[in-house]
Amino acid sequence: MLSIDEMACVYSALILQDDDIAISPEKIDTILKAAKVEVEPYWPGLFARCLESVDLKQLITNVGTPSAAPAAAAAPAAEAEGDKKGGKKEEKKEESEDEEDDDMGFGLFD
Repeated sequence: MLSIDEMACVYSALILQDDDIAISPEKIDTILKAAKVEVEPYWPGLFARCLESVDLKQLITNVGTPSAAPAAAAAPAAEAEGDKKGGKKEEKKEESEDEEDDDMGFGLFD
């Protein structure tokens, strides 16, 4: 769970982003002082440095978008390449791993 200091910096960054103002430690600190919230002095700088390489608006608008979609789209292509190179061997390994679990004497419902 986030601390009060972290939450205050998150809200300050969101306010700055909403007003299309560049997120900087000084601007986060200005908002915190206006709100009469005291945080440890390193938090505004830490948040500003973390957010300088992130498109915060893009991050907020894609909250519900599954991030695994590109990986799921790439998986069939990888499987097709695996079949060409000997994907049958990998299938045999997976089956033997399942059998090894059964031999250990415990399972999901034991």
